[in-house]
Amino acid sequence: MEPLSWTGSLGDVLDPVLFVLVPVFAALIVLRIAVSVLVPAPDMMTNSDGTLSATSGGPAVWVPKLSNWSGLGLAALVLTYLIVGAIMGASGAGIIGGMSRQLVPVWIALVVLFAASINYKRRLGLYGKLFDSTIGMIGFALVMFWVFVGAFSSMDLLMTHPPLSQVSGMKNIAPGTPLNGAEDGEYMWYLLGGDALARDVFSRMLIGSTIVVAIAPLATLFAFMVGITLGLPAGYYGGRLDTFLSFLANLILAFPVILLFYLLVTPEIVATGLPQYMAVVLFIFPLVFFAVLINSRYRGQPAKNWTYMAIVLVPMFLVYMAVINARGSVIDFWPLDFFDVAPGILVVFVSVVFVNSPTVFRIVRGLAMDIKTRDYVAAAQTRGEGPWYIMLWEILPNARGPLIVDFCLRIGYTTILLGTLGFFGLGLPPESPDWGSTINEGRKLLSIYLHPALPPAFALLSLVLGLNLLADGLREESLKD
Repeated sequence: MEPLSWTGSLGDVLDPVLFVLVPVFAALIVLRIAVSVLVPAPDMMTNSDGTLSATSGGPAVWVPKLSNWSGLGLAALVLTYLIVGAIMGASGAGIIGGMSRQLVPVWIALVVLFAASINYKRRLGLYGKLFDSTIGMIGFALVMFWVFVGAFSSMDLLMTHPPLSQVSGMKNIAPGTPLNGAEDGEYMWYLLGGDALARDVFSRMLIGSTIVVAIAPLATLFAFMVGITLGLPAGYYGGRLDTFLSFLANLILAFPVILLFYLLVTPEIVATGLPQYMAVVLFIFPLVFFAVLINSRYRGQPAKNWTYMAIVLVPMFLVYMAVINARGSVIDFWPLDFFDVAPGILVVFVSVVFVNSPTVFRIVRGLAMDIKTRDYVAAAQTRGEGPWYIMLWEILPNARGPLIVDFCLRIGYTTILLGTLGFFGLGLPPESPDWGSTINEGRKLLSIYLHPALPPAFALLSLVLGLNLLADGLREESLKD
């Protein structure tokens, strides 16, 4: 069986167009930057409908138009590669077609999500307004692509081979190499080649997204729970409470982040049980947050108050106890232990929450100090509302814009931190297919073989880029409110 090319027979038609369109698009982008610096902006006039139009032509008008059209043409060409490749598969469209066909569930999920979101965007608040921003939509598409990849990979719907399986003779082989002795029902190629242990790079890249998608958003959410729960009273009350909590936050922030990670995930520190003790403290904050949230809202209605608290807090408490309890560890007493979190995952999770919480605390504290001086807060105080009601139901909703933007950016920072930990071999087990570990394994032979390290590196880059673009889109739309 012959090795696959990147585009197969599909490339005979589309590759010449691509080789012309890419340099044209790049040249137009450079020309657009030069024109924006050197050529004066055209005079504008206001039309009867309120829109603006240029009163004169010239490079300042037609260069941006040409660059936009060439960009749309390039995007259409990429979509053609993916759509036709998914139909033709690896045998007809090469490596790109093989990967596109494996990712068909992801393409379907993205189309359904975008179609539903755009159709109902006027009813979806800030999320719906995101689809009025081109940058926001691009970022959202990149983020949701990896979310769906992680979700479907965990269900074993996308991978061509098990991520830990090794095939004789496939060590460091090039992308598109046929599998030696492929049996019936077994995928016949290593689409992105093999690594130094003869494992499929494509499958390991896909399953590696599951680790990032599972840890980064959830760890960031927990860090926000800690930061919000402590930052609101610090900013609202001020005084000694603010001084004490700010001192603790500054103490943690003064410590170098990477060195702090090194200390928290080293085997000697893990053996003392410190990460589990930290989990006991940090993971209690979501329970405290929701308990105070519900009680501050329904304290005048005891029946509803206790009902909602039982519905929300009892399941959360059971999950909390199952997370902090681990068989054979320093904390092993809870009989209703439904699941065990892998020790490496727990250590990394706790480390990320601990490092991110002080920064979130400072942001929330600053927002609370600003918003508490507004008239609607004074009106709530005049009505006799309690401090926690004002903090959670008056101040926090009006701080949601900056917090949502920071949440997206912080997931990106967390993703980079997870990649850094994996790269240095800290926290997660050595055989873990997370992107950081895979990049570290591939970079040892980077001067000879590029393919083991580049796919997870580009995956990490695209996810962080998507999160940054998503944050920019959310910031742009939130400023319009």
